[in-house]
Amino acid sequence: MGLFSRGSSTTAVAPPPIPSSVTPSLATPRPAPSISISTAAAETAPQTPQLTERQLYLQKTRVRIHQQLVERLDMQNLRTMPQDVVRQEVRNLIRDICQSEKNLFSSAEQETLMDQVMDETFGLGPLEALLKDPAISDILVNRWDRVYIERRGRIELSDVAFRDNQHLRQIIDRIVAQVGRRIDEVSPMADARLPDGSRVNAIIPPLALDGPAMSIRRFGSKPLAAEDLVRHGACPQEVIEFLAAAVRARCNVLISGGTGSGKTTLLNCLSRYIPNDERVITIEDAAELQLQQPHVVRLETRPANIEGKGEINQRDLVKNCLRMRPDRIVIGETRGGEALDMLQAMNTGHEGSMTTVHANAPRDALSRLEIMVLMAGYDIPMRALRTQIASAIQIIVQVRRITGGSRKVTSVSEIGGMEGENIQMHEIFSFEQSGVGTDGHAEGQFVCHGIMPRCLPRIENRGMTLGPELFERRIMKA
Repeated sequence: MGLFSRGSSTTAVAPPPIPSSVTPSLATPRPAPSISISTAAAETAPQTPQLTERQLYLQKTRVRIHQQLVERLDMQNLRTMPQDVVRQEVRNLIRDICQSEKNLFSSAEQETLMDQVMDETFGLGPLEALLKDPAISDILVNRWDRVYIERRGRIELSDVAFRDNQHLRQIIDRIVAQVGRRIDEVSPMADARLPDGSRVNAIIPPLALDGPAMSIRRFGSKPLAAEDLVRHGACPQEVIEFLAAAVRARCNVLISGGTGSGKTTLLNCLSRYIPNDERVITIEDAAELQLQQPHVVRLETRPANIEGKGEINQRDLVKNCLRMRPDRIVIGETRGGEALDMLQAMNTGHEGSMTTVHANAPRDALSRLEIMVLMAGYDIPMRALRTQIASAIQIIVQVRRITGGSRKVTSVSEIGGMEGENIQMHEIFSFEQSGVGTDGHAEGQFVCHGIMPRCLPRIENRGMTLGPELFERRIMKA
């Protein structure tokens, strides 16, 4: 076999004896917390499932097979052969090793063992099973033996676990290395992304006290469309029609919401209404936007190197992209001094730009923008700053994860200019929660407040017509 440096014939390897009882040295019991807790807290704390004797044996066998596989691989041939051929050859070798240990594995155990070794060799180890489940939206690794997942808006403890902290650290290093970044004691935090666009954040000791921790925010292989939001009850069709018209009419849109509320998902949906003949430049800390237009340039920040030099932040990219002749600028998330440059760009010919910000309400989003502009280091009079914001932004969309885990567009507001020292804003659509159902999910209704948007003439100048009945005061069906 040309793939392996040694002979292709597989020699039988004597398996370790199956223990008759789980001894402390073999079972490697999970470490108990060093801090004493109250009895009530101990009862409510989630219990990590203990491995059975058979599971411990299969785990040790999997590690040993993987070590043999690494020793037999010829890395020089590995780089020149097609990936599908490499995977098939490696799977054949794993099957030969498993068959040499006959009478120890059932057919189901052998297939499971082969899949796990393949995941360990070519993928992300124990995480591969979770990444293949499309219903999982978040993977939260608190420590090596405690992995939580979010499925359909509910967080639950999974039965997936790593072998130890070193195993978890190996997977983190593999993820970070794929995007050309590093994580070590000098730089113990890192942002990365998976090939499917999922966002990854990892942190290791000494900052993480219980060992390495990692969170993965997943994005589907097929981006959600606006029709999907309507079908899932996130907002009514009338709201999508108005937002689509506002995007096409080059209104500047600010999407506000908390962590995990669906800001990036909504931004991806609205970006579909950008015409294909416009040049769009995206700026992100970790690339996760999935714009479908052909004329898109994607920019990503860069952290400092090991010497503390070479950092490129979002503000640097915003300044640079203004020289790249963009029609629209899309910033994945505004969180610092780049807010000032973004507002100036919106006011100087780059209409139709969009961004997101962390805030709990539309009015809070404006307050956060004021603070972030001041973070740029300039002493700007408050009235001048608010006038700049009121002139730059036309639409604010608030999204929120409500009781039960579902995500909804809870408010669509329009900025109407200045009124004295304050920014004038009125709500066009909103979601009003009325209670919680027997299934634990929030209940409520979408309301149109009967206010005609000030941007309607702008929309009509672009050749689009929204009838007045769309904005009549009423309760809408989601």
